[in-house]
Amino acid sequence: MRTVVSFVIGVARFFYGFIFGDDWRVAAAVLLALIITGLSVANQIAAWWLVPAIAIAMTWVSLRRARPAQPSTNPGPRR
Repeated sequence: MRTVVSFVIGVARFFYGFIFGDDWRVAAAVLLALIITGLSVANQIAAWWLVPAIAIAMTWVSLRRARPAQPSTNPGPRR
């Protein structure tokens, strides 16, 4: 019984960290892609490509938001 409770707590901590620790927009988009893929497959529509495409697109969007707006004027260390 302890193993089951430990597993459930571990899964809950993972999802909490995934949704609130990372960009929640990425998590929401991937969840939406999973739901749409599941509904599509249930209706015999091949949609296996949707989740990887959304994951790649949302990674790109997240990286674009995270990078600085202007390049740094600091030339870095001199050699």
